[in-house]
Amino acid sequence: MPDSLRSTAERRTRVLIVEPVSSGTRTVEDAYLLGFEVVVASAGVDDRSLPPGVAGFVGTLLTVDTNDEQALADAVVAYHAEHPVDAIVPGAEFYIPAVTRLVHRLGLPGLPLEAIDPVRNKALMRERTAAAGLRVPRHVRAGTPEEINRAAETIGFPCVIKPVESSGSIHVRRADTAGELRAAFEELAADRRLDLGFAMDTQVVVEEYVTGPEFSADGYVHDGEVVVLSVTRKLLGPEPYFVELGHIVPSDVPADVLERVTEYVRGVTEAVSLTSGPFHCELRLPEDEPVLIEIAARLPGDRITELVQRATGTSMSRVMLAAYLGRTPQELRADGEREAKCAGIRYFTAEGLTSYSELKGWDEVAARPEVTETGLVIAAGEEIPPLHDFRGRIGYALFSADSPEQAREIWQSLGETVVPVP
Repeated sequence: MPDSLRSTAERRTRVLIVEPVSSGTRTVEDAYLLGFEVVVASAGVDDRSLPPGVAGFVGTLLTVDTNDEQALADAVVAYHAEHPVDAIVPGAEFYIPAVTRLVHRLGLPGLPLEAIDPVRNKALMRERTAAAGLRVPRHVRAGTPEEINRAAETIGFPCVIKPVESSGSIHVRRADTAGELRAAFEELAADRRLDLGFAMDTQVVVEEYVTGPEFSADGYVHDGEVVVLSVTRKLLGPEPYFVELGHIVPSDVPADVLERVTEYVRGVTEAVSLTSGPFHCELRLPEDEPVLIEIAARLPGDRITELVQRATGTSMSRVMLAAYLGRTPQELRADGEREAKCAGIRYFTAEGLTSYSELKGWDEVAARPEVTETGLVIAAGEEIPPLHDFRGRIGYALFSADSPEQAREIWQSLGETVVPVP
């Protein structure tokens, strides 16, 4: 009997994941471990290809230009007609709009159509959040040199410029003068590098610089309830850039601050129509009051998904699969035993170097009992991009700790141990 005529009860659950990269690969692995039939749609080129170790979990690979929404829709609809899928899941943030339109077309669970723009566009998400009565940075949209000049007059200094639909801290920069702001915009506009095949857009927000420590609220929405699994401490590199050099799960925010953050995030998810599935909400806490940096309707990157699972026992990737299948997290056994009281990651850099010949202390770090994994992103002799965004990080170490305070000490110690040699 053709798959299209079989009932769901007669066949395995079939999940189609669009371009799984970064934490999106965890949905592939978890879908496989849950016994689902895994289908992946991928362009199969450059950074839009299956990462090593993931191909073994994939039953069917649809090769299609995932950045051509019409081509993607045609391929998925045709496949669905012969082999009905039970869920279509975005494997990266860039594919949320296309997936959301597809699931509505096919009658599958997913985000509402009205969430497409505010969960992707940083200007619109601020406007919707502000309209809900929640504090956001003062900001204006800009896309031309003339609008940048007017933004400087409106917002003042210091300010922050950021692309409205990028990720990974790419071209996010603090400016203290009009000249620095113009230079930052010109650098962004001249950048021809691609991220998952997408070119940099010159549409930006210019906003006030908000002081205070930075965190992310990582959790999910299910059946109207907002669950914050972790208020994650974010450890940043030197300004004027905002490169993330570490994360600690959970942080040591007091209980009353946690309550305020949870209530604030609840308001933000409602404002942007994020009605189900995971979220990664970045915040600053000036005087312990949350202020939105941005929110994304996806799994957190930078291995935070794994840190959350180690420290809480909850698999955010299974939560995401449950949301796009229209099931509960419990049905997909998303909650398990935690492995550590606290978990963290340290990213290593080679500031001032364009390459390195060796990393002193690397073997020592890998041998430490609290370190659970190490990896190099940029090998010895390879060119190191400037430390302006995530592409300038050369390696990482995941670790466990007994408390957030100890995790911060380990993070600092790891950074002092690894020394790049020119």
